[in-house]
Amino acid sequence: MGLFDNLGGALRGVLGQAEAAALPALINAALAKTNLGSLQGIVNQLQQSGLGPQVQSWLGSGPNMSITPDQLRAALSNEQVKQLAAHFGVPIDQVLNLLAEHLPTAVDQASPNGRLQPAA
Repeated sequence: MGLFDNLGGALRGVLGQAEAAALPALINAALAKTNLGSLQGIVNQLQQSGLGPQVQSWLGSGPNMSITPDQLRAALSNEQVKQLAAHFGVPIDQVLNLLAEHLPTAVDQASPNGRLQPAA
């Protein structure tokens, strides 16, 4: 493994961290274009839809529980899902997959002390 291989690996790591750090803001921006308004809005709706244990795991310091696209589809209105899909420029099923994959991490990162921080 050469110097450039090491440098490339380090660069990918830094880019991955930067991408991960931007995740809450990106999801928050998309949510702002719906009646959910923010990460706090989707967290509230998920909790009201019976997904409190998952949400609590994202807010807490332990491992994040997963959420499925079907759970998201049941918790969100069709209009909210359509708005999010349009904002991200992806099909509805894909936006649910994206949220299922990234929402736990986004909420976790936006709640360093167990509470969601206001959007910057």
